[in-house]
Amino acid sequence: MKITVIGTGYVGLVTGTCLAETGNEVVCVDIDAAKVQKMKDGVVPIYEPHLDVLFERNISANRLTFTTSLEEGLAHGQIIFLALPTPEDEDGSADLSYVLNVSEEIGKKIQEYKVIVDKSTVPVGTAEKVQAVIAKNAACEFDVVSNPEFLREGFAVDDFLKPERIVVGSSSERATALMKRLYAPFVRSGNPIIIMDEKSAELTKYAANSFLAAKITFMNEIANYCEKVGADVDKVRVGMGTDSRIGKRFLFPGIGYGGSCFPKDVKALQKAGRDEGFEFKILDAVINVNKKQKTILLPKIEDHFNQSLSGKKIAIWGLAFKPETDDIREAPSIDVMNALLERGAQLSVFDPEAMPNIKKQFGDKLQYANAMYDALEGADALVICTEWSIFRTPNYQKLKQLLKHPVIFDGRNLYNVEDMEAEGFSYYSIGRKTTT
Repeated sequence: MKITVIGTGYVGLVTGTCLAETGNEVVCVDIDAAKVQKMKDGVVPIYEPHLDVLFERNISANRLTFTTSLEEGLAHGQIIFLALPTPEDEDGSADLSYVLNVSEEIGKKIQEYKVIVDKSTVPVGTAEKVQAVIAKNAACEFDVVSNPEFLREGFAVDDFLKPERIVVGSSSERATALMKRLYAPFVRSGNPIIIMDEKSAELTKYAANSFLAAKITFMNEIANYCEKVGADVDKVRVGMGTDSRIGKRFLFPGIGYGGSCFPKDVKALQKAGRDEGFEFKILDAVINVNKKQKTILLPKIEDHFNQSLSGKKIAIWGLAFKPETDDIREAPSIDVMNALLERGAQLSVFDPEAMPNIKKQFGDKLQYANAMYDALEGADALVICTEWSIFRTPNYQKLKQLLKHPVIFDGRNLYNVEDMEAEGFSYYSIGRKTTT
């Protein structure tokens, strides 16, 4: 099949590459000429595990091409994916300007039947808006479909190639048949393609992300309470997670969620509810708790250093909002670092992938280490913000040699408390006993 993907961010590039992997001819469109040229040269503009292999293979096979020409893209594809940004507006709503502006151009340029697919995360009612904008100028038939993505950064390729489910929102039998044909290679193991109306499909994405954000936030509240009463959140988590109604995923406490999806989508659903006169009180709580959770380690750090952080050198491991990505949007590390800098601390930081993005934001306010252990040299303490695998089994003796004091503030509960006690560390984590 001939496919066009408009927008080459995380969603667009993964979508285009993975669709090419199953034999489709895919053209990806982006207005950034420099970015398009890099992709033509075989350079993947984002860090996403396993994407580079598929990217190079499909470019070599001429199944994946790139252009800045919207006309070229629209002439090529029978199915047109809109994978455009929907950033958070000032009032918390999703900004649809990119989606609607491109839709207007589509209406002016299409010459034959097309299926226009909303792949971006969009509020309920967006398909109707896209339909109306295109219809103003379109001289041919077309259908608009809602097809939300459920891709986890760091696992996006696997999630696309082996989806748990595919949601298609369409009232058109013709469009639905084409979408089923397109996705058939990805559901051979029996996972469902779920057909529903457009509004239900749009809400499904917001509902799923908001529920997961609420689950994370609930567990963080339980962890904070554990510290008050002397319970161990690891034991509570296991006891909860074995209940099949709850499940064991998203029960790991830490310093809050971040990224491009959960914060934006929760706020967008909250705002959409208010626009209809409906208060999502659960989402209000989720947003407020998560904001506080991002700096939950700060009082522990201040208490350990007797409320004086001025001149203290603090090492930071992990800057991305989660492992296996270079994405720092809404990353808890940013809140932690800003709070420490405000209190006069000096920061030496390391992350396997996110350093260039952090450097764009913080500039020379930070010291950037070339390796994880380099960040520790002469530091008064280590703070862990992201649970990268390379941080999970460090050389404890080397840590003690490099740090001025064997002190670790672990925002992701990477280490066993008893092991840290035996190794002689002062160890602070989330919802568990502190060793000093």
